[in-house]
Amino acid sequence: MSPRTAARTTHPTWPVLSEAARDVLMELLVHGPMPRAEIAPRLRLSRPTLSRVTKTLVTAGLLVEGATELRSQTGRPSELLHVHGESHHFLGVKLTADRLYAAVTDLTAAVVTSVDEPSRSKRPEDVVAHIAEVAARYDDLTGLGVTLGGVVRDGVVADAGWLGWADVPLAAELTAATGLPTAVDNDVQALTAAEHWFGAGAGVDSMVMITIGAGVGTGLIVDGKLVRGAHGLPPRFSHVLVDPNGPECGYGHRGCASSYLMTHVILRQLDGTPTYEEAVERARSGEPQAKRVFEEAGYALGVLIGHAANFLDPQKVLLTGDGLPLYETARDVVHDGIEDAYEDDPSLIDLDVQPFDFAEWARSAAALAVRSAVTGG
Repeated sequence: MSPRTAARTTHPTWPVLSEAARDVLMELLVHGPMPRAEIAPRLRLSRPTLSRVTKTLVTAGLLVEGATELRSQTGRPSELLHVHGESHHFLGVKLTADRLYAAVTDLTAAVVTSVDEPSRSKRPEDVVAHIAEVAARYDDLTGLGVTLGGVVRDGVVADAGWLGWADVPLAAELTAATGLPTAVDNDVQALTAAEHWFGAGAGVDSMVMITIGAGVGTGLIVDGKLVRGAHGLPPRFSHVLVDPNGPECGYGHRGCASSYLMTHVILRQLDGTPTYEEAVERARSGEPQAKRVFEEAGYALGVLIGHAANFLDPQKVLLTGDGLPLYETARDVVHDGIEDAYEDDPSLIDLDVQPFDFAEWARSAAALAVRSAVTGG
């Protein structure tokens, strides 16, 4: 099926929901199944209002009534409400410089199937056609989410230097090509939001996400909400100073955290132009040059984590990314950096190191589409 044909395909329609209905659905998505008696006080809804709302959601196929469960020692068993994950499916796409990672998830962001394909071109029209072709393989999609490294404002890719893009109206072009409501966002912002709703940070009020690899990204959750800057820029902690005599990052800053942490910076300091995997093995084997480079990078990571914790005092700090072997290789030095930078007891920092897979980026793009549908944003 061609992208043009896909645009005429009839996709499942997301129902129009009241604010109260959206709140109930979000509560169950983030916190899991619970009885009506617990939902009402959490959302400050009257019993009659909640009854009407849940009936609407059940009728729409978004919720199902499940088995009863004893929720307290003195109460009676309560019937639990569950999100009906299979009621809707969403496609998520993560774009990199040379590959397209895609995942189809259900309403609970559980992955149904995934795709990993080489990119055919960096031209916007070719990328749109490629994504539309992937979307056309599935006839039951409700929405589409796309993420990439760069600055995104209201569905427009304002700047993605690695693609050579500026002011590309990607969301509008994809909606026209696929017939699907499309949400586009910065990849780290989307991953932060996905982890807050569906992952290790589910339900926390404050969180810092740090990703390391080809780039260094940060995302923030404050008062239970994803932080978005006034100019559409994602939070940036990666240029915090580590050593004024250190190497330069891509922006010309000397000795900032990014200048130590980015994969290409690590590799250019090693003889023999190794791959990242080879560099990691050299460091683990104790080769002096590689060991020094990874320890310096590990210390910089610790300083970054410590300063981020100073700034927000978060309930949780999540660390992930394709550069995660750095932490595993230089764990002790990372914690030295945290101790030197953090102004309180480092044991207060709940550092959660999450295994990395590029498929998780695609899942977070699908979660972006889920969030857009549920919140109406």
